[in-house]
Amino acid sequence: MRSEPLTSRTLLRSTLAFRAAFATLILTIALSGIAFGSDDVNGIEPQDTKKLLKQAKKLARKGDVGEAEKILKRIIATDPQHDEARLDLAYLLLKNRKLVEAADYAFEVARKDEKNSFAFAILGAAYLGAGNFVDAKTLLNNSLALDDDEALAWAGLGMLAFYENRLNDSIYALEQAVYEDRNEADFAFALAQVSARAERYKQAADAYQKYLRIAPDNDRERTERIKGLIRFLKYLGRRPSLYDLAGEKQTTVPVRLVNNRPVIQIKLKDDGEPLDFVLDTGSGISVISEETSRRLRIKPITKGGVARALGGDGRFDIVYGFLRKVSIGDVAIRNVPVYIRRFYNASEKVDGYIGLSLISKYITTIDYGKQTFSLARKDDYSEPVADENTMTVPLRLTSSGFLSGQVKLHGIEIPLNFIVDTGASVSVISEDLASTKEISGFIQDERLRVIGAAGITEDVPSFLLPSITFGSYSRNDLKAIALDLDLINETSGFEQAGILGGNFLRNYKLTFDFRQSMVTFSPSEQD
Repeated sequence: MRSEPLTSRTLLRSTLAFRAAFATLILTIALSGIAFGSDDVNGIEPQDTKKLLKQAKKLARKGDVGEAEKILKRIIATDPQHDEARLDLAYLLLKNRKLVEAADYAFEVARKDEKNSFAFAILGAAYLGAGNFVDAKTLLNNSLALDDDEALAWAGLGMLAFYENRLNDSIYALEQAVYEDRNEADFAFALAQVSARAERYKQAADAYQKYLRIAPDNDRERTERIKGLIRFLKYLGRRPSLYDLAGEKQTTVPVRLVNNRPVIQIKLKDDGEPLDFVLDTGSGISVISEETSRRLRIKPITKGGVARALGGDGRFDIVYGFLRKVSIGDVAIRNVPVYIRRFYNASEKVDGYIGLSLISKYITTIDYGKQTFSLARKDDYSEPVADENTMTVPLRLTSSGFLSGQVKLHGIEIPLNFIVDTGASVSVISEDLASTKEISGFIQDERLRVIGAAGITEDVPSFLLPSITFGSYSRNDLKAIALDLDLINETSGFEQAGILGGNFLRNYKLTFDFRQSMVTFSPSEQD
């Protein structure tokens, strides 16, 4: 049951109060440029305005966003009170992740017209993109209370549910969004993503195919990636099931810490050789190296396009594989999809990475102090006795399959979203965050060489952060490197300001409940 619309000034007053903090957060980490000017501010005859609006909408549908923006800004320069042009422009800016501009344009319309559902939907989607889930939910619900057919509000609530790991709610809302606006490619794409995460592979393939039919044909790289993904999803859809649990209901195995990363031995055959895999909560899907796949004769299922990742030129070729069985200690998981890719770190020989999908049906514990890794089915897991040293923190799932939590940095009042990544040896801050006055003074003379999924990046600046806090636990004088996180933020769904890596996490015992999107942690104890 949906609440009545907040048509009094209460919601707008609270929105205005948050708007200042919102703008400060976004501007602090430089997520978008502010450019309210117009290339052409000559007057427009009233009879031409409708024609120009129609032209802008047509250009936007074709993917020519730059020209559409110019036309809309020209209309607004002539008539600053033209609400339709302001909202059309706000929507384009939102789609391009220019969150501050989008929120500003939409807010002015909402302040004048408290019953404008589309304005509230844009505001809600902008706040959601910034990671402010509470205010986003209020604004999106208000939009639907004003107009139950507002597709963008349905889509926003669908993505919010996705980030909170409520997959059935997410699919329902995104199906509503697609129904209300059958020509919006982004809604079909979002439905495909969530359907794949929910292991509804045929539905996901159908939604991706719909996306390709209606999306502007101006991003060949993305098109090829989706075509390859559709082929893989169709292959998965023909399997009776995936990630089937077998073997014992729980197990504990030893861990080796290599450069702050937990390395665990697995087997792909009962009598096969033990393989070294890194536990990687920064990856949604598991990965196996090209070298290991050739040695074990694991053939690619299909290929298609490139993926975005840190390091090198930021891209690596997508090659999909399939493992019949993965054994970790006494447990086993059957029918496991994987990426096959090149590994660039010759000095640290590992065979692969354990992604979230492989272990998400278990309660997963990594104890850095005792150097153990445990898996337990939910029904066989005994909750530890809570004490003053135990803390539970909510996590969110990004669109690209990362776990994200809220982190506080010294000198910055607003919590920032950081990926919680056991596969990263050192913590990371975005280059934009590193350039702010609150952080830039902590730069160090040391420059580092960073090896990522897409290659090697040289001469990376390092910082010594006075303190970093996750939940109620803090570490002082923590090293972090600054990297361009735009590639991550293009696909994460809501903005990530950094990565919480092994040099922070290694001080704790962490228990992940992926279905509840929670992590419980306490200081680790050495044996």
